[in-house]
Amino acid sequence: MGDTIDLTGDGGVLKTIVRQAKADALGPSESIPLVDVHYEGTLAETGEVFDTTHEDNTIFTFEVGSGSVIKAWDVVLKTMKVGEVARITCKPEYAYGSAGSPPEIPPDATLIFEVELVACKPRKGSLSSASDERARLDELKKQREAAAAVKEEEKKKREEAKAAAAARVQAKLDAKKGKGKGKGK
Repeated sequence: MGDTIDLTGDGGVLKTIVRQAKADALGPSESIPLVDVHYEGTLAETGEVFDTTHEDNTIFTFEVGSGSVIKAWDVVLKTMKVGEVARITCKPEYAYGSAGSPPEIPPDATLIFEVELVACKPRKGSLSSASDERARLDELKKQREAAAAVKEEEKKKREEAKAAAAARVQAKLDAKKGKGKGKGK
């Protein structure tokens, strides 16, 4: 895991990158503020899971900065890129505060989330959404092609290493055969 970053300066929202996004991955912005995330939330005090999208493999979608989620999520998701997985520790004032969210989340609870940013999308009906969507799809295509190229290069290197190893073994066998001949002359 990476270093822990204090995103609010008061220890209220701490982020640790579990998995880095690709260098050229997109993050939420004014033109693509809708995000799709997978997450699991646990109570820091007990480690008890109170909510997760992993059990039913659902995606949670929301608009970053709209106030539709706890403050910590608006803070953190602005810093993430597609493909990134982060561990987020949220103090109560950036989560559900003194009210909590009964019955799952008690008052003044510190929460820990593991969040994966799956995608960023434009708002529905935005004028530039078609061009933004095209750019997003082109970006995803580039990312897939780059990943495929890396896999292909790794496969090629493995095959070359196998061939070199086979050649060394064959050379040793040939050398042993050669030593056996001609000694009796």
